[in-house]
Amino acid sequence: MASTRTAIEWTEKTWNPTTGCTKVSAGCKYCYAERITKRFPNHFPNGFRFTLHPERLNEPRRWKKPSLIFVNSMSDLFHEEMPLDFLKQVFQVMRETPWHIYQVLTKRHERLAELAPELEPWPENVWIGVSVEDARYKHRIDYLRRVPAAVRFISFEPLIGPIGEVDLTGIHWIIVGGESGPKRRPIRKEWVIELRDQALDQGVAFFFKQWGGYSPKAGGRLLEGREWNQMPQTLANHFASLSKGIDKTQGLALLGI
Repeated sequence: MASTRTAIEWTEKTWNPTTGCTKVSAGCKYCYAERITKRFPNHFPNGFRFTLHPERLNEPRRWKKPSLIFVNSMSDLFHEEMPLDFLKQVFQVMRETPWHIYQVLTKRHERLAELAPELEPWPENVWIGVSVEDARYKHRIDYLRRVPAAVRFISFEPLIGPIGEVDLTGIHWIIVGGESGPKRRPIRKEWVIELRDQALDQGVAFFFKQWGGYSPKAGGRLLEGREWNQMPQTLANHFASLSKGIDKTQGLALLGI
């Protein structure tokens, strides 16, 4: 259960150079990753304690097919126990595998902004996002704007309360989704529509992941009769450049292109 294909709709693979985390805000209350560690204790001998996995660092180098990779679906790359040296190693792997796009999501907005200069030059193929589960955490977006990433995104998941008016300046993509699991908190249609309309008005790609339910797919994905699967334009540009054989010296020979 280290790094594999995933059913998460907005990505293709997960890569977990660390596992485990600690709760920092309301969205963490019924953490799906923590539930997984309890369900599969043989795969997680340290439980949900923050753990480094240096043996996993080179996995993306072996994946020849260009992929969207969600980094640390089972952890937070900017966790307070993450050593800067190991974080730099993770970024170096991402930098040296430019055929992939990496999606990094954190709730540690302050540490993200603090360490971002240490990680420069920020790789063009690394997207960075913050989670905002209700209006109390909108300040995370201001910290996100400080990061010199090619794509900055917000995950409004699990959306457990209204967000209200949101400034999406400098943001390229938003994801919205309801909570899943036996103790899930409800999501309201008007919260989702308010975010969608603001994204469209401000020219930001909008992706509706799920309504949630007992299982992630229980409620489906339709919003007003359709699926919303918008992605940043950067994604199309990235894979178009690969199909033309651009930057072969940066590892694309491995792809057979």
